[in-house]
Amino acid sequence: MFTGIVTAIGTITKVENKGDLRVVVSCPWDPAGMDIGASIACSGVCLTVVEKGGERGDAWFAVDVSGETISRTPQDQWRADRRLNLEPALRLGDELGGHLVTGHVDAVGRIALAEDIGGSTRLEILASEEIAPFIAEKGSITVDGVSLTVNDVEDEPNGDVRFSLNIIPHTGEVTTLGDLSEGDAVNLEIDVLARYLKRMQSLAV
Repeated sequence: MFTGIVTAIGTITKVENKGDLRVVVSCPWDPAGMDIGASIACSGVCLTVVEKGGERGDAWFAVDVSGETISRTPQDQWRADRRLNLEPALRLGDELGGHLVTGHVDAVGRIALAEDIGGSTRLEILASEEIAPFIAEKGSITVDGVSLTVNDVEDEPNGDVRFSLNIIPHTGEVTTLGDLSEGDAVNLEIDVLARYLKRMQSLAV
C-alpha cells in the first residue's frame, strides 16, 4: 500500500527487453534503504525491486515491467529519460498524508486543459466511462502516483468524465505534474473506498 505522497523523482536510464521489460531508474535515495523484493510506486504503478546499486544520493534500482502493465499505462511511460514519481511502500507507523493507494492503474486519462491560475495550475482530465462512477467532487484520486482532491466533475455526452484538479506550486515542483501539458496521458487510480462502495451498492440492488 502507498499514500500518494511522492518522496522523489526518478529518471529511467536504461530499458532492456528480457521477455518483460527490465527498467533501470536513477533516484536520489540511499541504496541501503532499498530492499530487493520491496515495492516502489513508479508514477502510480506498484513494481518490485529486482536489482539496486549506486551510493547515497545517487542510487539506482531495477524493476521488471510486464506486458500487462505496459498495456494499462501510457505508451511512452517506459522509455529512457522518462521522469517518474517515486514512493516507497507504506510502513506501519508511517503518517498517512494522502489516501490509501494500491499502486494498480485503473485507467489512462488525458490532460484536456492545463492553465496557470494565480501561481497554481488547474488541470482538467478526461477519462473513460468505466471509472466515471468512482470520481466525485471533493473525493480522492491518484494521478501518476500523486494523491489529489477532485475539484469538480462533469459527465460528457458520450459517457466519459471530465474532472478538474488544482496543483499548487509545491506539488508541481516536487512531482512530474508541473511538467504536464494538454494531450499528455496520465495513470489514474480511483479511491479504493469508492471501489468497495460501488461493489456494495451493486449487491444491494
